[in-house]
Amino acid sequence: MRARMYHSSVRTGPLAILGAMLTLTKALFDQIVEHSRQDHPDEACGVVAGPAGSGRPERFIPMLNAARSPTFYEFDSSDLLKLYREMDDRDEEPVIIYHSHTATEAYPSRTDISYANEPGAHYVLVSTADADDAGPFQFRSFRIVNGEVTEEEVEVVAEYS
Repeated sequence: MRARMYHSSVRTGPLAILGAMLTLTKALFDQIVEHSRQDHPDEACGVVAGPAGSGRPERFIPMLNAARSPTFYEFDSSDLLKLYREMDDRDEEPVIIYHSHTATEAYPSRTDISYANEPGAHYVLVSTADADDAGPFQFRSFRIVNGEVTEEEVEVVAEYS
């Protein structure tokens, strides 16, 4: 099953670069969307960890937006340090780093790009601009490496094979 993604406009460009794709379960997809909607009108943020080297998102970890802002998100530094120690102890890594945009499209801002420091992670953005009416939303995934943004396909599966 392909993710049902709602876009305000048709995108062209490097969407299918060398098979770049994020595959995640419907349960994880739903958790990310629900967290994004629950924190609206502030931006939500979090991580989905997976076994190191697998590229497979498994453990949903919603985080507190320390900025408590509708236009900016920030992980609390002590929470983030605790998370990275925990992932290290469990032999995990951040597979997905997600946050929401509450009034704009699901595309990385200049600030998002400047803070992207996990080249192996999928950066997921959920736009909740229409969350008040629980209407359409955007769920998009990107790779951000050295300031370059590449959108990738999203595949939602019932479970991993």
